[in-house]
Amino acid sequence: MDQRTDAPLDESRRLPAGLAYPHGEAIPAPNGAIEVAERILWLRLPLPMTLDHVNVYALDDGDGWTIVDTGFQTDKTKAIWADLMNGPLAAKPVRRVIASHHHPDHIGLAGWFQAEHGASLWTTRTAWLFARMLTLDHQERTSAPNLLHMKRAGADAARLEWARAREPMNFSRIVAPLPPGYRRLRDGERIEMGGRAWRVFTGDGHAPEQATFWSTDGEVVLSADQILPRISPNIGVFSTEPDADPLGEWLASCKKFQPYAREGHLALPGHNRPFTGLPKRLDQLIANHHGVIRRLRKFLHQPRTAIECYDTIYKRPIKDGEFGLAMVEAIAHLNHMMTTGEAERRLDANGAYRFVLKP
Repeated sequence: MDQRTDAPLDESRRLPAGLAYPHGEAIPAPNGAIEVAERILWLRLPLPMTLDHVNVYALDDGDGWTIVDTGFQTDKTKAIWADLMNGPLAAKPVRRVIASHHHPDHIGLAGWFQAEHGASLWTTRTAWLFARMLTLDHQERTSAPNLLHMKRAGADAARLEWARAREPMNFSRIVAPLPPGYRRLRDGERIEMGGRAWRVFTGDGHAPEQATFWSTDGEVVLSADQILPRISPNIGVFSTEPDADPLGEWLASCKKFQPYAREGHLALPGHNRPFTGLPKRLDQLIANHHGVIRRLRKFLHQPRTAIECYDTIYKRPIKDGEFGLAMVEAIAHLNHMMTTGEAERRLDANGAYRFVLKP
């Protein structure tokens, strides 16, 4: 199962209107940190993909650090963490790791921190179960259900053959084994970290039961991948649940967050840079996906496969490295239209689903 997090639906490489970066163009130096709020350090770890970094945050609990997200399990990332723990974090140990969601760039070294450093792991139940299941599900070649998922999306014979011959992205290679035992995070609960009280709000769509953290003093939001400043989080339908409507879940999550979002919030996202303008960004993200649906309404006057919808959805060429992400996100928009009753799908002679507006 390929569940990478770099998103092909990118409405702008510029900062959207109404948002600001309080720290300007600054980003943490390799093995370094930037204090973005009192007792909160911003760290950045490299990723070997188009989206080439993940943000992690260290919160000073007095007698130790709470780390929010961890990066991939790689020797390079472990070496960076060793430098960080001998550098900006040297004064005290990492006692707790919080994984916002189950994607490998966020939970990849959580088990390592547990096993090697004695840290406790806090995450949602769905995130822990998903990550633990996927680390145990190693596949040498792309599975039959994944190949069928691609075929249903309209992949041609050459792409199916390419996928059939390769090893998919296995969590077992980039996520450390997760020992039994974690502390469950629940939607709506209050926790303490970094000298602040925080409210946990979970969201869905990009990842099931993704945790975000809203300080009760109204100053800071750890928004993870649920709310990003420059790109829309990848929202995909995978072979494990091919009829899912994650776009509907994600839009509902954005609306859930709107009453709590304030202009003065400093949002600390999983990617890009910390920003302000959270209410505006939620509006923009919702509008971006509604715009895709409007374009599809005009395009689906004839039956189309998910792959045939790429130009309409993304308005730019999709490179080979983005193909899988584009595919699962295209299906998400089409499934949403089917769920809301706007479209229906038909299986064609080649075994692909073709979506068309209902008469």
